Amino acid sequence: MIVIAGTIGAGKTSLATLLAKHLNSKAFYESVDNNPVLPYFYKDPQKYAFLLQIYFLNKRLAQLKAADKIQNSVIDRSIFEDSLLFHLNADLGRATDTEVAVYDSLLENMLQELPQQSYHKKPGLLIHINISFDTMLKRIAKRNRPYEQIAQDPSLYHYYQELNHRYSKWYQDYDESPKLQINGDQLDFVNDDLAHKRVLNIIDQKISQLHQITNIASGNQRR
Repeated sequence: MIVIAGTIGAGKTSLATLLAKHLNSKAFYESVDNNPVLPYFYKDPQKYAFLLQIYFLNKRLAQLKAADKIQNSVIDRSIFEDSLLFHLNADLGRATDTEVAVYDSLLENMLQELPQQSYHKKPGLLIHINISFDTMLKRIAKRNRPYEQIAQDPSLYHYYQELNHRYSKWYQDYDESPKLQINGDQLDFVNDDLAHKRVLNIIDQKISQLHQITNIASGNQRR
């Protein structure tokens, strides 16, 4: 199971599509375009932050179960970074301490309830697409989702800035699985064919390396 992580506009959906096709597998996408709660959240974040995160959490768990049944499945943003997003909203005053406690407990219980023999509780590889704040803002403006635009809600500037900063620290601290970081500023795999091939080659090399480590470990166990 491969999960794609990154801030808004990083290119997660595009990379998930490219990678799933490259691996002849299936991509599982974050529920954004058809998300009934997201527009309400952008209109009133304090009121809808908790509901939005519960909606995402439910969808991500369902994706995790489905993705685990498919070899080399790819998930566009996963349950493993869900806490980062909600705790940011809480720190910005968009969720109460009680809502945070309920969310944290629910997330922990949901992961513990997955049968260890049936589901992977951790990805085989996490790929983080790292982009600068300037690139993030340009891509948000380019894709032109009305509720994401700073022109309509100037407070989003600080939210996006803090989100981008926290993703960098989150990746540094992440130790739940093997990980790989792609520089999304230098490698525009969405619009540049050479960058596209380069990124897939980097990922192939990482997967090959992980397979070698697994084979060595298996051989040592058999001895």
